[in-house]
Amino acid sequence: TDDLWSRMLSSRAFAREGDNLSNTLARVTRRLCTELIDPSTISSLVSCRLIGLNKNPGVRPIGVGEILRRIVGRTVTQFLKSDIINAAGPLQLAAGQEGGCEAAIHAMNSYWENDECEGILCADASNAFNILNRKTALVNVRFLCPVFSIFLINIYRLPSKLFLYNGKFIMSREGTTQGDNAAAPFYSISLYPLMNDLSSIVEFQMFYADDGASAGSLINLKRWWDKLCERGPGYGYYPNGTKSVLLVKPQHLSRAQEAFDGTGVVVTVDGVRYLGSPIGTADYKATFVSGKVDEWCRQVELLSAIALSEPQCAFSGFSMGLSKKWLFLMRTTSDIGKLFDPLEEVISKSFIPALLGPNLPQHLRSVFALPSRDGGLGIHITPSQAEAEFSNSTQATAPLKELILEQRLSIDDDRAGRFISDSKEAKSDVVKKKRKIQSTEKESACGNIPENERRLFDEISSRGASSWLTALPLKEHGFILNKQQFHDALLLRYNLPFQNIPLSCACGKVNTLEHCLSCALGGYVYMRHNNIRDLTANILLEAGCKDVEVEPQLLPISGETFNYRSTITENSARLDVSARNVWSPLDKVYTDIRVFNSLAPTNNRQSVDDTFRRHEQEKIRNYNDRVIQVEKATFMPLVFSTTGLMGPKAEVFYKRAATLLSNKTGHTYSDSIRYIRLRLSFCLLKTVLISIRGYRGNCFTRFNSYDNDFNLII
Repeated sequence: TDDLWSRMLSSRAFAREGDNLSNTLARVTRRLCTELIDPSTISSLVSCRLIGLNKNPGVRPIGVGEILRRIVGRTVTQFLKSDIINAAGPLQLAAGQEGGCEAAIHAMNSYWENDECEGILCADASNAFNILNRKTALVNVRFLCPVFSIFLINIYRLPSKLFLYNGKFIMSREGTTQGDNAAAPFYSISLYPLMNDLSSIVEFQMFYADDGASAGSLINLKRWWDKLCERGPGYGYYPNGTKSVLLVKPQHLSRAQEAFDGTGVVVTVDGVRYLGSPIGTADYKATFVSGKVDEWCRQVELLSAIALSEPQCAFSGFSMGLSKKWLFLMRTTSDIGKLFDPLEEVISKSFIPALLGPNLPQHLRSVFALPSRDGGLGIHITPSQAEAEFSNSTQATAPLKELILEQRLSIDDDRAGRFISDSKEAKSDVVKKKRKIQSTEKESACGNIPENERRLFDEISSRGASSWLTALPLKEHGFILNKQQFHDALLLRYNLPFQNIPLSCACGKVNTLEHCLSCALGGYVYMRHNNIRDLTANILLEAGCKDVEVEPQLLPISGETFNYRSTITENSARLDVSARNVWSPLDKVYTDIRVFNSLAPTNNRQSVDDTFRRHEQEKIRNYNDRVIQVEKATFMPLVFSTTGLMGPKAEVFYKRAATLLSNKTGHTYSDSIRYIRLRLSFCLLKTVLISIRGYRGNCFTRFNSYDNDFNLII
């Protein structure tokens, strides 16, 4: 449903109706932000579907707003992001700050290591979002963030309906609607006065939505807790002692137990889980991380079993889902690389063999750890990844961490300007450092690759050659491979031996991989070429080009002379695809396609760039003069390799097609060029795999339909 609304609002396929819908929705959003509206007129917009989230134990009610409400809420919060962050202050980290959660954890760890810190108190509230005092919160936001307040008043002024599955509904009278885009910013700003009341009591405090934390002396921590219990309910914040934990250093344990006796707060000297990351002793961290790693090992084992029948889905699930689970813990917890050794063992001995087969060369593990654009699979070596991610996180969030440690509830324009510039510089430095490390790792991995395979590695690490690997397996777009195809695609990518293919070809030659890609028997070489040709014509049609023709015949020669003797002069000559409106209106462009075998000796002896240049120049010498002089048009050679790489001229041509497609459909250029590259990549990959496994024998008698009259037969 989200995709449908996105297409209706952005695609040019809906023409005027799509523009009218976008403009109408923009006017509705503008009115919601600038004027008070009769609540009865927007009751349907603010109504939600009610679902129950299992909190284990307990159930948390979640209101799932309709698509329109989410679009409007997302637009408003993104547009007002800087105002919301300024209103919530640097100590409320759920208002939209980038890296806010990580910065909070780093700041808390830093303060915990301070000798003057006696303890950390992590407070939690009971059902905080649902019992927030809505009236008080709206008044607070009205003063703290006026530009955001009118929108919130319109959405939350009157109770909204939360519909159950049977058509009945309950009224939402208090709190924010969980599932609403504006809920977290609304809640964050509403707690600012409470944070202001608490700031003078304790040395260090911060909040992430309803997760409050303070650190300092035990006396001040107890005063902070008492004040929170006293003032919190007035804002709808009810501290829950049984869900709150006080971490103290061993020498202060007895005093802490005495001070917090009767509050329900759990007092410990081991450690506490703060925003999903452990803080405390080394043993506590090790136990916490090891428990997580054991669970992830079980999940990788399960994914390995799935990979035996659905390797493409399993790989997508790992790279786009499961591998992200441990990323946050790596970025927020120091010195845990060794604890990820069991996970690395499961990945290396179970998951990777399930994708490529057993008995893989040892040097390939470092290659698989590279990003796909550098010729790898993006399956990181988890122990080294943990150390690198923590270093990157601390460097990127250092400006925000420093701001938290300053303990300012608000900052002036000069400090805000310095923070923004420092944050940009820190993130830029992290990106540069990551690229440098990746480059070093690529060089190191390449050094372990045998000399005769480095040419292939250069190709698969070039732009566009790995597009198919990072695509979601979507059948409707043709981006899906069966288990044999995906397995063969990885073997082809890393030049590994294929299993269960004949030792000799039907043509009588030895059936090597290089021969499979070159042998004309079976018509697979022509299939490879023709599918790229037809796909190119379809892309030009989708991009809005006119007069698109497959295999257009060239005008006959009538005395013209050409610069190259190799120019094709036959009157029956044809090219692959022609179209108008590619470079300029009414002008015509002709293209001719070639897909060369990367493993052939004539290609393998040259560098990748020289090989593409040679093939493009051959096409240009054959057709360019004739197209320019006779057709008065332009010519583009489209050269591809069997590894999925396209030549420089083809890059220019398809980038132009992406620009036209973007202008027509309303999608961004980056999405359009990726879509085109994916379609070309899968088209080429599938035809290459067919030429390896395709049947070339002749075990049946063919029926020659050309020599028979169907009317007489039927």
